[in-house]
Amino acid sequence: MAEARQRFGGNADDLPRMTLLEHLDELRKRLMWSIVAVFVGFLLCWYWAQPIFRWMSVPITQFLPAGEKLAFTGLVDPFMLYMKVALLAGIFLASPVVLWQFWLFVSPALYRNERRLVIPFIVFTTLFFLAGGYFGYKIAFPMVVRFLLTVGQDFRQVVTINEYFSMASKVILGLGLVFEMPVLIMLLARFGIVTAKFLLKYFRFAVLIIFIIAAVITPTPDIPTQCVFALPMIALYLLGVLVAWIFGKKRPVEES
Repeated sequence: MAEARQRFGGNADDLPRMTLLEHLDELRKRLMWSIVAVFVGFLLCWYWAQPIFRWMSVPITQFLPAGEKLAFTGLVDPFMLYMKVALLAGIFLASPVVLWQFWLFVSPALYRNERRLVIPFIVFTTLFFLAGGYFGYKIAFPMVVRFLLTVGQDFRQVVTINEYFSMASKVILGLGLVFEMPVLIMLLARFGIVTAKFLLKYFRFAVLIIFIIAAVITPTPDIPTQCVFALPMIALYLLGVLVAWIFGKKRPVEES
C-alpha cells in the first residue's frame, strides 16, 4: 500500500505501518464498538418499536381494505417482530458511530491531511445511508407492494407481519447500503485502485452488473420495479465517477 501511495505522489513514511495481527486486532475493536453502538440504538428504539412499525407498515396498509390488518400466526410473533424493528431502527440510529468506526479502521492507510476529512466522511456517508433507506421506504418498496397486491387481487390477502417485515427490511437496508456507492468509489479512488477514466471506460459493464444486482435485491420480477432500483444505482455510479475525478489520485505521468 505504501509503495502504491508513493507512486501517486505521496510520502510513504507518512503512513503508519501495522502488522497483520495489529490489523486483525484493530478490526476486532472496531467491530466490538459498532456492535455496542447498535445495541444501544436497539435499546433506545425498543420503546418506540410499535409506532415505528406502524410507520413502516404504511406502504401496505394504504392499499388494504378499511379495517383489515396484517396477520400473525404464532403467539410470540408480535414480540419478535418488535425486537427486529427495534434492531433495524437501532442500526440506522447508530449508523454515524458505525461509520466512524469504519473510518478509524481505514484511516491508517490515509495521509495526515486526508484524515482531516473525518467529519465530511461521517456526515455524507450517514446522509447517503439514511437517504437510501428513505428512498426504499418511500418510493421503491411501495411500488413492490402495489405490484404484488395487484397480482394477487383475485385472492383474499393474508399477509403476515413476519413476511412483510422481512421484505421491507431487505429493501430499506439494502438500498441504504447501495446509496453508499459514491463513498466507496471515493475511497477506492483515494487509494489509487480506480480512476474516473477507468470507471467511464467500463460504464457499460457497470450498468450490466447494476441491473443484475437490482434483479437480485428486487422482490418482484417486473422490469419497471427493477428499474426503480437500478436507475438510482446508475446515478450513484455516475456521481461516483465525478467524485473519483475530484478526489482521486492523479498519475504524474501517463503510462504508455
